[in-house]
Amino acid sequence: MKLSDFSYNLPKTAIAKYPVTPRDKAKLLVLNRETQTIESKAFSNVLDYMKEGDVIVVNETRVIQARLYGKKEKTNAKIEVFLLRELNAQEQIWDVIVDPARKVRIGNKIYFHDDLWCEVIDNTTSRGRTVRFNHANVFKAIEKIGYTPLPPYIKRDAEDSDKENYQTVYAKTDGSVAAPTAGLHFTSKMIEKAKKKGIEIVPVLLHIGLGTFRPVEVEDLTKHRMDSEFFQVTKEAAEKVNKAISAGKNIYAVGTSSVRALESSVTADGLLRANQGWTDKFIFPQYDFKIVDKLITNFHTPESTLMMLVCAFADIDFVMKAYKKALKEGYRFLSYGDAMLIL
Repeated sequence: MKLSDFSYNLPKTAIAKYPVTPRDKAKLLVLNRETQTIESKAFSNVLDYMKEGDVIVVNETRVIQARLYGKKEKTNAKIEVFLLRELNAQEQIWDVIVDPARKVRIGNKIYFHDDLWCEVIDNTTSRGRTVRFNHANVFKAIEKIGYTPLPPYIKRDAEDSDKENYQTVYAKTDGSVAAPTAGLHFTSKMIEKAKKKGIEIVPVLLHIGLGTFRPVEVEDLTKHRMDSEFFQVTKEAAEKVNKAISAGKNIYAVGTSSVRALESSVTADGLLRANQGWTDKFIFPQYDFKIVDKLITNFHTPESTLMMLVCAFADIDFVMKAYKKALKEGYRFLSYGDAMLIL
């Protein structure tokens, strides 16, 4: 496969700037790979396709308020600091991106609030810096003064409502700078309804980084390298998934990040194993999925690694046909947009 195979025309008017409310009223395009049929539903219908004993795997990562605005010591120059990842929890050392980068040098201090500041201790890339915060719990501090890191294609400033809207109802562990967007459609009532139906909700963890928005710059996909992201599959999660697989039940992955966590931790006999670490797994056609049977996902940007994963799961021509239908019928695309269920 080549990069250009995943290109399509995405009108700006199709990109959702805000989510629908309530969450489960988003549209759902259902693709059946066996019958090659496509039908339109509401996301609230997604549980209708699931049976007792099936498993829904969700990514319980929590989006942090990663965008900070501060002032440089002495000059009071305005500096934007975008948090990427925590490197050392004890010393509160982080990888960040700064803007404007030309004003930020090693040794500079940037003040965000009366009790929160950081010192630049190293350069990483042209805009990248390593900083040390003064605060014992940066996650807690930025909840009050930080801003939601909306994707670059949502052309507006973050609003207070985004702190809740750009977060799944089951988000638990701080660490992502982008939401696992397929999960944004689930409500707490839907989760409870699934459990009452005998469907197992199994959490995994993958902290989504800015690499999710990074364009693929090589035509030969075998030469593309993904950014590494931290993931975790607990022993309990592995046991529940493997029990379902052994019983012939379906494993529904909610979002591409859940897929990557699962497929990064496979045993030699095709089962899930407990694991944690960093994954740079790049899934594109012709990938042989070991764990995931069904996929819930959003509509993704052209030529993105997210779209490539979806096209690996369902034939690329079938996916392109579905995207064309979705655009024609007014589906909303990308993070705050509508969803797909691939059976």
